[in-house]
Formats: sequence, C-alpha cells, structure tokens
Amino acid sequence: MINKSKLEKTFFHKHTFISVIIISLVVSVIIGFVSGFAAFKIFVKINGNKISQGTISGNENQLESKNSDQGIESRAVDYQNQIVKIINDTSPSVVSIVVSKDLPKLEDYTNTPLQDFFKGTPFEGFFGPLDLNLSQDESGKVEIGGGTGFVVGTDGLILTNRHVVSDKNADYTAVTNDGKKYDAKIIFLDPVQDLAFIRVKGLKLKPLKFGDSDKIEIGQTAITIGNALGEFSNSVNVGVISGLKRKLDASTGASSETLDQVIQTDAAINRGNSGGPLLNIYGEVIGVNTAMAIGAENIGFAIPINVAKNNVETMIKTGKIVYPYLGVRYVLIDKTIQQENKLSVDYGALIVRGDTQTQLAVMPGSPADKAGLLENDIILEFNGKKIDETYTLSKAVFNQKVGSQITLKILSKGKTKTVKINLEEMPTDFGTE
Repeated sequence: MINKSKLEKTFFHKHTFISVIIISLVVSVIIGFVSGFAAFKIFVKINGNKISQGTISGNENQLESKNSDQGIESRAVDYQNQIVKIINDTSPSVVSIVVSKDLPKLEDYTNTPLQDFFKGTPFEGFFGPLDLNLSQDESGKVEIGGGTGFVVGTDGLILTNRHVVSDKNADYTAVTNDGKKYDAKIIFLDPVQDLAFIRVKGLKLKPLKFGDSDKIEIGQTAITIGNALGEFSNSVNVGVISGLKRKLDASTGASSETLDQVIQTDAAINRGNSGGPLLNIYGEVIGVNTAMAIGAENIGFAIPINVAKNNVETMIKTGKIVYPYLGVRYVLIDKTIQQENKLSVDYGALIVRGDTQTQLAVMPGSPADKAGLLENDIILEFNGKKIDETYTLSKAVFNQKVGSQITLKILSKGKTKTVKINLEEMPTDFGTE
C-alpha cells in the first residue's frame, strides 16, 4: 500500500527544486542583461562619437582609416603653410650681393690677340670675341660675381661669406627682395672663418633670428634662400639636414681653405647662394651657406650659426672683431707626412713656408717670431694637450683670448723644449668703419 504522506512529501520536494532552478535562470538572465547593458553604456561613454550604426555593424576599420587619412592631410597642409610663412617672414631680410668692377669697354676687353693675327684669313671666324656673359650696369661697371647675405643688425649690418666680398678693388651692391639697390661697404673680413660683414647705411630691415646649431639633428627640415646662379634672387630650396660635423677642402678657384664641423644639407646650395641663411622649420638661422659639392646631386654645406654668433654680437657692440694669433704657417703631421719628411714623431704641427716666397713659415714680428720659433720646428703640445687632427693648432689658438699666455712644447733641431708665448691680436685689413 502506497504511503500517501510520503508521496506528497516527495512531490513537494521535486516541485520546490524545479521552482528554484527556474527562478535562478530568470535571475541570471536579468543580471546578464543588466550587466551587458551597463557595459555597453560604459563603452559608448568612453568612445564618444566613435560608436555609431557603422561601428556596430562592423565598419569601424573604415572609419578609423578615414580619420587617419584626414590627419595626415591636415598635417601636410600645416607643414606647407609653415614653410610658406617662413619664406614670407624671412625673405625681406635676405639680400642679393652683386660684385662689379670698372673694366674697359666690353668689345675691347673681349678681343683676343689671335683674332687680330688671323684677320683676313679663313681662320678669322674661329677666334672671334670672347663670350664672357658679363653685363654692364648704367654706370658702365661690369658684374663679375654675386652672392647672398642676410641682415643681422638693425642698422643695415649684413652677414655673408668672406669669399663673396674678398676683392678689395670691387664694388658691392645689395639688392633687396623688392628689387631696390643699395651701395654696400665691407667692414670686416673674418681671417679665420669664411665669414664677412658688410653694411648698407639707411637699410631698415628686421634682423633674422638665430637658432642653436648645436641642437640640430640629421633628418630635420632645412631651408635655403639665396641668389641662385647670381641671377635668381631669393630662390628657395627645401630639404633636410643630411650630415653633421663634416670636414672638407673648399675652393673658389683663386683660393682654398679647410672647413671644419660644417653642416651638410640636400637643400640645394647653388653658385650665388653663398652667404645666405640656412633655416630650420621655425624660421631660425642655423647656418651660413658656404659651399657645394661639385659633381654631386644636392650636397651643400653651411657654417654652423653658433660659430658666427659671438662675432655678430661683438660686431654690433664694438664694431670690431679681434682674434688671437700665433703667427706660424704649419701642416699637421700624420704617418704620411712623417715618412715623407723622415720625422721622429707622427703628430704635432710642423712649421713650414707656403708655396710662394711671401708665405713665410714664421710671420715677422709675430708672437711666434718674438718667442724664437723657427721653420721646421714641430709644436708637439699646446698647454699640455697633444696637437693632432682632433685638436689642431688653429683650434687651440682661437679658443684663447688676446693677451693669454700659452705654453708650447717644441721639438727643435732634435731637442725638446718648453716655450711660453703671449698671444696678440691678429692684424686684419678691415675691422673699422
């Protein structure tokens, strides 16, 4: 016989168990829905307007790509606008420098002796007047060269290259960006760096701002402005800094010199750009354009502006720049020089004369002359520091001040000695107005 009481108790337990399961499922669904909805709201809040019908339907990659393209385009426009702004702001302070001379009439100047000799013969046409491509101005002067300069002082003080204005018998004209011409006067030729100062009285142009050439890096934007080829004034080229601390031998055809620690750029520096500014992306001068590599594609060089900063400040304050000097002509000794001259050392500065009779090894009346230094002496040390390719004699001297006493270790006629010398002011042809 079935126990009714026991059966009812069993049914009650099963019913209770099923009810618990159903309630648990309902609660789980509710909690899951609430949690999911809350998470969705948080996601929408974090991502803002990025959540839309498109993103929910799986098109978020297209939207992000579109935003990315718009960002690149915007940055490109900003970069272009910045370049244009720099050119507009700086070009008025950049001048073309025209070099001219009084020469005989062009037809007389260009006639050749061979032309007269073969006159009336079948060979006469081969020896016609020389085509020098020179142009005369209204006064009859002939343009023989050109370069660039830029304003560094409010009173018409202009910085350029020494090799642009090195002819003492030439006349110089500064041509501004608006085509106006002004007579320019040389006031200082730097005997150490390829730098020079000219002045245009009455010229009221804003000086360019200087940057810090010690902080530039390879790959940074570089902008050149100059009188390209002596014909296209204020031509602009944009590139990058392509090298730093370069050393090269530069030549103008009439003279040559070694340039050290110069900036290399692929922003084109053509003939006529010499003396113009090398600018950064902020429109600050970081270099003075000075040379180009012949036979190369867009390899130019500029003197770091930090080299010229002190000279500019001194010129503005005193109207004169002074350098200390020792008064010797020398070559740095290396393994090759040692072997060729059968020297006992492979370092130091060998005092030698130049290629002409006037280029003496020791300048008469100089500090070196007063201290008894002789041709073929070797300067081994400067104030206790070894003279070699990394620490040249020129660098050692120009780091001193006029009047400083220095100590040199000298190898003279096979014997080593120590000499104390007081450095004096280097004589220059220019320096006062």
